[in-house]
Amino acid sequence: MAFTTTPTGQDLDNAVVFCVVKSSLVGPRLVSLPFSDHADLLLDNQGELSNLLTFLERGQAEGKWKSVELRPLDHGNQFTDWANFRDGANYVIHRLDLRPCLGELFRGLHKDSIQRKIRRASREGLRYEEGRSDSLLHEFYRLTMITRRRQALPPAPFAWFRNVVDCLGEQVKIRVARSGNRAIAAILTLFYKGTLIYKYGCSDAQFHNLGAMPFLMWRAIEDGKQRDLSELDLGRSDIDNAGLITFKNRFGATQSRVTYKKFPRSKAERGNQNWQLQVAKRVFAAMPERMLVLAGKLLYPHIG
Repeated sequence: MAFTTTPTGQDLDNAVVFCVVKSSLVGPRLVSLPFSDHADLLLDNQGELSNLLTFLERGQAEGKWKSVELRPLDHGNQFTDWANFRDGANYVIHRLDLRPCLGELFRGLHKDSIQRKIRRASREGLRYEEGRSDSLLHEFYRLTMITRRRQALPPAPFAWFRNVVDCLGEQVKIRVARSGNRAIAAILTLFYKGTLIYKYGCSDAQFHNLGAMPFLMWRAIEDGKQRDLSELDLGRSDIDNAGLITFKNRFGATQSRVTYKKFPRSKAERGNQNWQLQVAKRVFAAMPERMLVLAGKLLYPHIG
């Protein structure tokens, strides 16, 4: 749904888009937008934001929703008064300017960690395949299972990825790297207007030395240039995930912060999240694969 301050009968000139997450565990909540790293507010000024926040707070007080979460990126710096909305989760965002020529983009890659591994992938004869076929989707999900097991986290349900491919169609591309006939790494990217979005990545750790992930990322960059796209959005990283942040920095991407805005937010919530995640990881790490998949199916409708 979209909320706006535009009067009835006039052309729509501002909005903030939400989805309702209907959770039996924590009650209905508004999120802009679930499973999105960031979603800017389609607002022009502080006055429009203040009116919207007042409405959202009133809706929470009336029991229409339990909480509200906004995920602004560029607008997060433009607006200064967030009323009773407090800072929520913090992430690091990476974006790469695709307007320079391919040669300049390649020279901007870290020489040892990225350039060398792309060349290594070529020497090793890694094969590249892209598309949206059922076989590619199943190979992508198999690698997702391997990666999430390594991270001691449940995977998103297979149906989620199926829906992403079915609903977004040609805006989605699965890219797979193979050693021989074996899929060893895969990424899922999205296209929107002038932006290429790196959304999901997965790999088999025993083949990391072959450079499959840098190889796939470079093929995505080449594809973005062919489509005349202007930016690669590498998505969010947890602030304490130094390895992932370093990996994205080595592509020459610009690093910035995104801070979600949430109402209401208790002090206890801030302190409990880290230790709860650590306890959950210990439980997930001990689960057999079938139970881990089931855990994903049960949990994902409540998060996002």
